[in-house]
Amino acid sequence: MDQFLQDERLFIAPAYPPGELNPLALAYIGDAVYEVYVRQHALSLANHRPHALHRRSSSYVSAKAQAKALHALMPSLTEEEKRIVMRGRNAKSGTVPKNADVAEYRYSTGFECLIGYLYYGKRTGRLAEIMAQALRVIEQGADDDRAAAHGKEE
Repeated sequence: MDQFLQDERLFIAPAYPPGELNPLALAYIGDAVYEVYVRQHALSLANHRPHALHRRSSSYVSAKAQAKALHALMPSLTEEEKRIVMRGRNAKSGTVPKNADVAEYRYSTGFECLIGYLYYGKRTGRLAEIMAQALRVIEQGADDDRAAAHGKEE
């Protein structure tokens, strides 16, 4: 993942430094960067049927999953990263979430804003670390949900 992000032929710098970009613009690119990472993760696993790939990827990129990951990551973020998250969370997008409540949607925007900020700042090591941690948190939550559902069946 790091090599992909470091290849200058695949990187087009924004018009302004990352800290000066609108938080929704950072979330826009952050959404795309995270989506590519998640799709690569899905393809690294065994089942490559299109429906399975889509279902697996969707479970990682939903607003609910991203908000859950961000809450778990917050204690490990630097003060600078927390400021970026809050800028994204507090940005007024003007859209209404379809499959999430407003709080989840705002936190997921904060998460995507952080991903975009790290990407445009070329902080690929930290970016990869945060995305990998997010996947672990989301997977753990899915495992917990399955275990709870299994316990109810018995």
